Amino acid sequence: MNITFHGAAGTVTGSQHLVEVNGRKIMLDCGLFQGKRKEAFERNRHECCPAGEIDCLVLSHAHIDHSGRIPCLVKNGFDGNIFCTSATRDLCEVMLMDSAFIQEKDVEFVNRRRHKKGQRLFEPLYTRGDVTRAMQQFIGIGYNRRHQLLPGIHLTLVDAGHMLGSAHVLLDIDDNQTGRQRRLVFSGDIGRPGIPIIRDPVPITDGADILIMESTYGNRLHPPYPESEREMERIVNDTVKRGGSLLIPAFAVGRTQQLVYTLHKLHSNGRIPDLPIFVDSPLATRTTDIFRLHLELYDADVREFLLTDDDNDPFGFGRLQYTMAVAQSKALNSLKVPAIIISASGMLEGGRILHHLRNRISDSRNTILITGWQAPNTLGRRLVEGEQTVRIYGEEYPLRARVETLTGFSGHADREGLLAFVRNMNNRPRHTFVVHGEEESSASLAQALRDELNLDNVIVPEPLQSFPL
Repeated sequence: MNITFHGAAGTVTGSQHLVEVNGRKIMLDCGLFQGKRKEAFERNRHECCPAGEIDCLVLSHAHIDHSGRIPCLVKNGFDGNIFCTSATRDLCEVMLMDSAFIQEKDVEFVNRRRHKKGQRLFEPLYTRGDVTRAMQQFIGIGYNRRHQLLPGIHLTLVDAGHMLGSAHVLLDIDDNQTGRQRRLVFSGDIGRPGIPIIRDPVPITDGADILIMESTYGNRLHPPYPESEREMERIVNDTVKRGGSLLIPAFAVGRTQQLVYTLHKLHSNGRIPDLPIFVDSPLATRTTDIFRLHLELYDADVREFLLTDDDNDPFGFGRLQYTMAVAQSKALNSLKVPAIIISASGMLEGGRILHHLRNRISDSRNTILITGWQAPNTLGRRLVEGEQTVRIYGEEYPLRARVETLTGFSGHADREGLLAFVRNMNNRPRHTFVVHGEEESSASLAQALRDELNLDNVIVPEPLQSFPL
């Protein structure tokens, strides 16, 4: 067996790991690299595995840093099956279409400038037509349903509790080279118990021989979710008292739905004022519809809420509006009363959120609330780090709005949750690879696995590094 780390090694984005065993090649995830635009542009085009050599792909969940290069893989010749949960398949259909649309528009904008300068024109990484072809290769399977992936290799998906449809990937392999059965576990993104909407992550009590695990928050702890709910209440009320609006950049899938559900509860219980709330993201609106289709994946708290709530919809209530049309989005910039606006993208790297930010960032009455991890070199990271002047669409704006950060809404396990994921294994892994984290987070978690859980052979792989096992 050989494992090569083509992405999310030494960084959080671009998850992509290649497992070679019994003469077959299995890819785990195929995500977009996110970061500096020029670097991301190059890496997303040139750091994909040889597509025609891959037998099949297993996708842990739909977030774009795990799924976003799948159409590129298909475009380059991959014709195998893509295995994931049904909810992940449904989410990918809208998310990858949205990704393709953005890429087409971005390339169209850049090419107008390049054409005037007589420079070579770019092509998008993939188009909506490529997405349509890729979706025909998806196969949705249920949690805990053992499925033969290839001869001698069986796949089981276990609820990871990170977002709708997310999974831990279990590969039970009859290894021809060693003559032994080996279990490889790929954690995907490990969720947190007690966060709203989705169920808690399911532990892998049987353990693993080989473990590939994420480390996004490998050196940090989250406050308990109820504490973050109270902080949300405080931030809303303080902003309204100043006569300002609350602007929340949020990932369209998962985070937006959590925020809407939390605001719904706060509004229903009279804990925040009766003010207009807008979700200004077409992708978030479409993915929320998919959330409504998968009630079977909700946790007990949401099911109980549905029994008592007059609106009978965790993602919809009287003061909440979903805006789709561009004219509706533009009209929000003329609001003269306090409001809450939730919009994508979550790292402020594109989308409608930038228009709202440009309109509100220099007004001290307003608040910008960051609720998710911000990649290095993104506008969101610069705000979190306290830059006083930021560039939006080529123009500089002074930061006068208040910036608040809430990590309690994170769908990622923190340091203790990551250690608990391994601690719950009756059979501890012989080989552990720590991925999907910034260098400091990955190194800290790797050391804790050695010191606190006495694991041997804990490695933080470098990009494109291979390991024969």
